[in-house]
Amino acid sequence: MNRALHSLRGHPSGVLLGGQLLVVLAFPFLDHSTGGRAVIGVVQMVLVFTAVAAVRLTPALSWVALLLGLPAMVFAVLEAIEPDTDWITLTSALVHAPFYFYVSYAMIRYLFHDEKVTRDELFATGAAFTVVAWAFAYVYAAAQVVWGPGTFVSDDGDHQPWFNLLFLSFTNLTSVGLSDVLPIDPHARAFVMVEQIVGVLYVALVIARLVGLTVARASARSDGDG
Repeated sequence: MNRALHSLRGHPSGVLLGGQLLVVLAFPFLDHSTGGRAVIGVVQMVLVFTAVAAVRLTPALSWVALLLGLPAMVFAVLEAIEPDTDWITLTSALVHAPFYFYVSYAMIRYLFHDEKVTRDELFATGAAFTVVAWAFAYVYAAAQVVWGPGTFVSDDGDHQPWFNLLFLSFTNLTSVGLSDVLPIDPHARAFVMVEQIVGVLYVALVIARLVGLTVARASARSDGDG
């Protein structure tokens, strides 16, 4: 038990990645009640704390993450309680998006900090990717409030719940193109195109570098054994 707790403390990026995936899986079960949304809000607060802890292990400034994270925690709960109040949704998006973008920047900087590939860096690679998806989902949420219904459309209508926007974000970031949520407003389409470019660059720069370092280390080890 103590070993497991020590491992969790030593790998906040892994906790962040696992927590975000858990939220994705749990959201459809909890989003239909105030209590369920409150649970999601509390979990998101924990994830924010975890993200700040992850940033502390990186070369970035942890106080910036904390400064952005504190209001994000407050509005995570407020939005869970009042999901249909526009000013809460907009303010929540405006504090969450820069927070998650900064966390992703810190993690990517951490990945490029040295030439080693550690277990925590593997977790950070996945966590940074999901954090970027979260950030763009909040950008879309803000766009929907600013430009109104019809900014994004789907079979659910012309106003998309946050989970639909998160789904749109993941499908664009991964370039799979499976989303039935369509950006209609030109501003929304511009944000989507930016995310598509970010997704391609992430694979081309971050993932490719990670694979290259892993192959180089394996090759060096093989040469040493020979």
